[in-house]
Amino acid sequence: MLRLINARLGASGEVGRIASITIEDGLVREIRWGESADTTPSDVDLRGCWLFPGLFDLHTHLRDFEESAKETIHTAAGAAAHGGYTSICAMPNTQPPIDTPERLEHLLLKAEKEPIHIYAIGALTQGRAGRRLTEMGLMQAKGAIAFSDDGDGVADAACMYHALQYARQLGSVIIAHEEDRGLSGQAPLAEGEVAYRLGMLGQPEVAETAMLARDLALVAQTGARLHVAHLSTATSVAMIRAAKRAGLPVTAEVTPHHLLLTEDACAGYAALAKVNPPLRTEADRAALWEGLRDGTIDAVATDHAPHTAAEKARGFIDAPFGAVGLETAFPLLFTYGVATGLLPLARLLDALTVAPARCLGLPFPGVQPGAPADLFLYDPKIESEVDPSTFLSRATNTPFAGWRCQGQVIATLCGGRMVYCQKDHAIAEALAQHLGEAGVSTARKAW
Repeated sequence: MLRLINARLGASGEVGRIASITIEDGLVREIRWGESADTTPSDVDLRGCWLFPGLFDLHTHLRDFEESAKETIHTAAGAAAHGGYTSICAMPNTQPPIDTPERLEHLLLKAEKEPIHIYAIGALTQGRAGRRLTEMGLMQAKGAIAFSDDGDGVADAACMYHALQYARQLGSVIIAHEEDRGLSGQAPLAEGEVAYRLGMLGQPEVAETAMLARDLALVAQTGARLHVAHLSTATSVAMIRAAKRAGLPVTAEVTPHHLLLTEDACAGYAALAKVNPPLRTEADRAALWEGLRDGTIDAVATDHAPHTAAEKARGFIDAPFGAVGLETAFPLLFTYGVATGLLPLARLLDALTVAPARCLGLPFPGVQPGAPADLFLYDPKIESEVDPSTFLSRATNTPFAGWRCQGQVIATLCGGRMVYCQKDHAIAEALAQHLGEAGVSTARKAW
């Protein structure tokens, strides 16, 4: 048995109250409110630290298979734990794609070896080519929690229509990458002032909104559940808001980089800021924050997209789209969202835990008696800096290197096991020692 005392708890319905939590057999057994003056040998005093529920990412690229130089399931799990995530969802655009029951089963067998929860999203179409549907029913039976061709929009409207019909029969959800390639041209940045200054054609916002309008019309026709990935425009936010008001079963996500950066980050041909959908204007960024505040946007998803340094060094036009995000999402959003007053902490926690699970129809018990002890500790007193050399991900392609953060993840528990421990932090080391002595787990000081 382990008791975490005097923690400042951040969980649904309770944000900021001091509490003590008893963990036994991997579960939260008891929560007692108020400070605890008396300690026992089974106690770890967390005074001055926040205790949060483990985060849930519904949009992670694990690479692996033929792209293990970028990331593996193991290194992605380590990166997740380092960032406070205890649950992640694997997108299917691997090489080869997760488009058969056999490949999905293979991924999940590898994922079972990791100490965090890893869910699998199956490809929507064969080869992710947007023409013929995969065996969605068989893939669901093997464990697929949703279906997506993320990285590509489904250009064929009839294919998307039938996919939504099938998903509704299965009681599943489709995650849509809203991009009309005919309009976007796969341009490396958004249409606008920065593209003009760099002498490039850019992706117009209608490349996103035209396909989104089509898919919302198909949802209205089929009644199927649709989750819209990585919104990037103010118009898209308004469209999702209207769809929800009309009662359509639609949810949406936004990434940290679309909340925190604009097209200006691409000035100077900065390939680390090359993402898809592209970074857009300050007005778009403000609309994304507003959509997140009012619940139009349900969840924050990292869209963790690892690439090698050599790939990102190819030059702005030839470098691949994407940035890593598992290890930076919470510190950045806590610092530049919560601490600046843009977003209440309770809303941020909901968008990183309960809401993403709900988008996929999964339970999220949070921090309550009987729930798994999936938790992370955050020390807000530490002034940290985004330093890619400390990442546990195999990739370091982040546009946030050097950004200052208020606080740091110092430990992560999943099912009561310590899956990340910040070296040389007294509280984290004390927790590691207690867990080791109690026989619950051996602390991992390095992944």
